Amino acid sequence: MSIFNQLNFLGIITGIIVPIIGIFFNDHLPPLAWFIAGSPLAISVIVLWLNSEQYYEHARLVYFSLYPIATCLVYLGKVDVGVELFFVLYGVLSVFFLQQVVHIVFAFSLSVACYFFACIVQHDFYFKLVTANYYFYVFNHITAISFIFYAIYFIKQENTGYHFSLLSKSDELHRRNIEIELQRQEIAQKASLLEEQTAKLTELNQLKNKLFSVIAHDLKTPMYALRNLFNNMHFNAMPVKELKALLPGIVNEMNYTTNLMENLLQWAKSQMENSSLQPEVLDIETMISRVLQLLHWQASNKRIHLEALVEEPLFCYADKEMVNLVLRNLLSNAIKFTPENGHVRVGAREHASGIEIFVQDDGIGITTERQQQLFGEMFYTTKGTNEETGTGLGLKLCKDFLEKNGGQIAVQSQPGKGSTFTVTLPRFGGQEGPRRK
Repeated sequence: MSIFNQLNFLGIITGIIVPIIGIFFNDHLPPLAWFIAGSPLAISVIVLWLNSEQYYEHARLVYFSLYPIATCLVYLGKVDVGVELFFVLYGVLSVFFLQQVVHIVFAFSLSVACYFFACIVQHDFYFKLVTANYYFYVFNHITAISFIFYAIYFIKQENTGYHFSLLSKSDELHRRNIEIELQRQEIAQKASLLEEQTAKLTELNQLKNKLFSVIAHDLKTPMYALRNLFNNMHFNAMPVKELKALLPGIVNEMNYTTNLMENLLQWAKSQMENSSLQPEVLDIETMISRVLQLLHWQASNKRIHLEALVEEPLFCYADKEMVNLVLRNLLSNAIKFTPENGHVRVGAREHASGIEIFVQDDGIGITTERQQQLFGEMFYTTKGTNEETGTGLGLKLCKDFLEKNGGQIAVQSQPGKGSTFTVTLPRFGGQEGPRRK
């Protein structure tokens, strides 16, 4: 539209300058020559007015209709003013500027028809500008050529600018698509992280509820037993023989309570935000020996023989407190599920994947179905051979703590033939061990 308006402004200027030149040279131009000289002014004013009224397609149609008709009338009046190149201008520009195909065909056909009748059909011109004023004739041709060049050049510039604007918009769109894709990936990552955190929070919440239930229910039994025992001792003359008969049950209850409190404290410590893994070099033989001493009384109550099987010095790289808890829980469970006069063996050996520690008993064993439940999210527990109770928290803590130290746990068992729990930990020297968190 801007190019079209520029052409009309040039038409107004031409419609003013050409008559002035004609007057200046005083060439006695015929009336039709003055008509063709002044017609650009009148036609361009009409076209610009239609544009101002927003009749854009009508304005262009008027332009490409009146200009070739006005020019053709002059030639049909037997006046050759040397503007036949303008027919080419009108035909070419009509294709670029008009929008509707019908209008394009009409305007182009009109320009071709006017050119045919004005320049191809033989006329006996009584006035030829080339003879009357050669320089004016040349000026008209130069003007026509200039109009053609100007229009086509600016159309090309407009198309080039439009093309570059499309490329720029395409690049911008591509950039925004990349940003959107990156944002989508970031949102997906955050959503995945949120789902993971939600699952962890749900798991922790379930564990918390379980622990509170344990604390609220299971800890009351041994406390009540101790209270009743002390009350009877205080208010009643309790015989020593009767007191000794009650002590094994009280000891079992206190063993359970002590183990439970130790597990709870270790779990709470591991869940603290500031808690960090503190791996160090651990002497396996020393740790096994201390755990056997710690649980010696529990084994003695059931007359269970404890045996250590460590043939050579072995060292692992892990958190000391966590490994201690794992060994205590596994050995305590082995004693719990081994009948009186049974055997429990604790040993260690070097393995391709690290240091392997095993706790083996000849107890009641575990079915395949129960083995699959041992380390799951549900707390699996059952009573021992002497009706010892449990919470199922110990094995879950063992699995979590071993994974934090880069280790793992496995079980092999058959009902009636005992069980073997195997723990694998990173060795010292061959591996760096787990990183500090």
